[in-house]
Amino acid sequence: MKEFSGKVAVITGAAGGLGMALARQAAKRGMKLVLADVDRQALAANVESLRAQGVEAIGIVTDVSVPAQLDALAAATLDAFGAVHLLFNNAGVGAGGFVWENTANDWQWVWGVNVLGVVNGLRAFVPHMLKQGEPAHIVNTASVAGLLAPAMLGLYNATKHAVIGLTETLYNDLKMTGAPVQCSVLCPAFFDTGIANSDRTRPPELQNDTAMTASQRVSNAQLRKAVKSGKLNAEQVAEKTFDAIGAGLFYILTHAATKPAIELRLEDIALERNPSDPYTYKPDVKPH
Repeated sequence: MKEFSGKVAVITGAAGGLGMALARQAAKRGMKLVLADVDRQALAANVESLRAQGVEAIGIVTDVSVPAQLDALAAATLDAFGAVHLLFNNAGVGAGGFVWENTANDWQWVWGVNVLGVVNGLRAFVPHMLKQGEPAHIVNTASVAGLLAPAMLGLYNATKHAVIGLTETLYNDLKMTGAPVQCSVLCPAFFDTGIANSDRTRPPELQNDTAMTASQRVSNAQLRKAVKSGKLNAEQVAEKTFDAIGAGLFYILTHAATKPAIELRLEDIALERNPSDPYTYKPDVKPH
């Protein structure tokens, strides 16, 4: 997809962080916007800000883990603009700690948003994108955590590995249709997206009634440190993402410094070697 002006972009997780940065980049390219998030107040403020700049934009409060709400988002998009050309399945949350210490509520919440949110987005929008017969593109936000497996991030890592596997399959499925719809998987490293504070959006029924464990406290502290020390900001990641879409790239690796660690993991697999420390090339963010 190379032409953006006048086209329609749908972005989940658009109340802040990367989602809002993607919205601003889409607006710069003349796109019409449908923004979705569970944070009603921040979402409304972002939509109002874009409209004040002359951007055609609507906001739909959406919990991506609920299939019917994605169906409603698709219906609202088609009612407002009649098409969808660029879909960002971007909403994401996180929880850390030793994998055996994550609660059932942690798993239901994080898996529901990070994995089922993408699944629900694909199910709701892809049939319309195929039916249009126009160039279109899907970007699923994963993470470098989908290509590596750092300690104390097992739940988050598992969701992002799932998104990468799902999107690789989506690529092959779309190719079989012959339709002009492509996809990418976005795999950034640490940058300040607000994910360290994602617990603020956790539904009351999925809150934990026990205190955080020691490993969860350490993981949370390390995550906050890592996002603050990120070498790129959300705007730079969003701009790199649009450049990759225009270039037809599937894997969007915004942080080149992560590539040696990814290559080390691939070598471990190919050589049937026990897993190496994922922080080998990033000792400054290694838990200790």
